[in-house]
Amino acid sequence: MESSRAFFGVPREYQALLEQLGLTAAARIFDDPRIVPWRSIPERENCTLDATLADGRAIRLHIKRYRPTGLRKSPGEQEADGILALELAGIPTAPLVAWGKLEDGRSFLVTEDLAGFAPADRLIEAGTPFDRLLEPTADLAARLHGSNLHHRDLYLCHFFVKLDAGKVELRLIDPARVRHLPIWPLRQRWIVKDLAQFWYSTLALPISDRQRQAWMAAYGRRRGIASVDGLVRSVIRKSDRIARHDAKLRRSQPGRNISIPQGERQ
Repeated sequence: MESSRAFFGVPREYQALLEQLGLTAAARIFDDPRIVPWRSIPERENCTLDATLADGRAIRLHIKRYRPTGLRKSPGEQEADGILALELAGIPTAPLVAWGKLEDGRSFLVTEDLAGFAPADRLIEAGTPFDRLLEPTADLAARLHGSNLHHRDLYLCHFFVKLDAGKVELRLIDPARVRHLPIWPLRQRWIVKDLAQFWYSTLALPISDRQRQAWMAAYGRRRGIASVDGLVRSVIRKSDRIARHDAKLRRSQPGRNISIPQGERQ
């Protein structure tokens, strides 16, 4: 059963910011009119908060407001745990600003805006060659699994990218379902699922099978895998199953795949 204990967690470095914004209690995350939902699905709302600070700086925060689940640990707590697990493993992600829960079971998570970053799939749609992102994203996936973690939503859109001349900087977002990998053989099953999610998310983009194979080879080199042929076959089979499931989900929840708004701030 989900605990009814309410709490509001804020890392020390963000306490002054939230005080200036007037977000000093968990309930404010749900009733502040500046927090604007841009997506609503059965389990949560995704929102943004845009504000101007006293020094004139414009900021944006991202908020997930979760509905009660009845689980022992709320979704807001689970995602905060995922962020902390990535940070401990040295996997770059969106900085955690606050998290908590109300007595009625609703929970939330607040993260910094990744200014200057964009989802990898959007960059590719806009003309960025996948070859430019191939090695960095394969390296990050290999580091994730090498750290004994799996993401469980390792789609290309969850790799946020900043391009600066010859440099590619990455952040891995949406770690709500990040967990430690179990022991063999379930360990390999979860690794295949992560890789299949990545593979599937490239299929609608201008990315060739040769490039997908090259990505898997790069991942394998970083994991010390001599041949990825068998792994690729498993990934493709799982990707086909994901495609069938995703088609059903899109029909039943068409609003689920709305993207984070990237336009002007309110």
